Amino acid sequence: MKKLIINADDFGLHPLINKGIIEGHQKGMITSTSIMPGAPYFKEAANLAAQNPELGIGIHLTLVGGVAPVLKKGVNSLLTSLGVFAEDYTVFAKKWYTGSIKRSELEQELRAQIEKVLEAGIKPTHIDSHQHMHVLPGIAGMVIRLCREYGISKIRMPEESIFWTGGFSAGAGRKIGRDGLSFCSALAKSKAKKAGLIYPQHFFGMLAGGNLNELLVKNILLGLPEGTSEIMTHPGADNVLLAQNFKWGYHWHDELNAFLSESNKNIAREQGIELINFGRL
Repeated sequence: MKKLIINADDFGLHPLINKGIIEGHQKGMITSTSIMPGAPYFKEAANLAAQNPELGIGIHLTLVGGVAPVLKKGVNSLLTSLGVFAEDYTVFAKKWYTGSIKRSELEQELRAQIEKVLEAGIKPTHIDSHQHMHVLPGIAGMVIRLCREYGISKIRMPEESIFWTGGFSAGAGRKIGRDGLSFCSALAKSKAKKAGLIYPQHFFGMLAGGNLNELLVKNILLGLPEGTSEIMTHPGADNVLLAQNFKWGYHWHDELNAFLSESNKNIAREQGIELINFGRL
């Protein structure tokens, strides 16, 4: 049996991202999303979550991306001089592994993020994170412990096969980044399994992150393995306007269209793929 979670990241980051996620859920194949607790449009996203009860809502733990922390004081080691998280995961990782980040501050911020989502009346289906920081060695164990403490039993493990391209032409930097994070995920899986957490068996969308289109999604669907898989996506309602705010080179509207595609919907039905969210794992 083939089961598939299609999870849209960055819920709450921008109104056009919120709009794309909801359209992809209501009219397309998106079954799940991850809300960013410290994002500027968190309240809008929380309201939209309440209006769409079939959409699984996970917590997108955030330690990078230029976003403000949930805690306003006491987490200075996590922040830049501007009072926000570092833009890129490589900057964060360097600070973390050189001891510049205080472990106690990191845990306090992660707790605050989880509690903000719970206080908004959201029952989270799972945990994941912005740029996959939750699987880094030294952080994975902390996140897994917090999952158990707060009763969250599902987690993303972004271990994409090093042999998968799906037809996407990636540069060396993307391949190295994908393979490194997949290795970290493989290490984190053993900790998660021992803790009794559940995660999909297969993962897609890292190598081509921000660049999924109708053809790439078609290739994933046609080659989907038995068991449960997750496709990570970043939909949005307007490429041009979003690109003015986020210099990531993403193709948000193309990703949305890939999951609105009637052709891809038909392929999923023909392949006997059951669309689920993390809550049904």
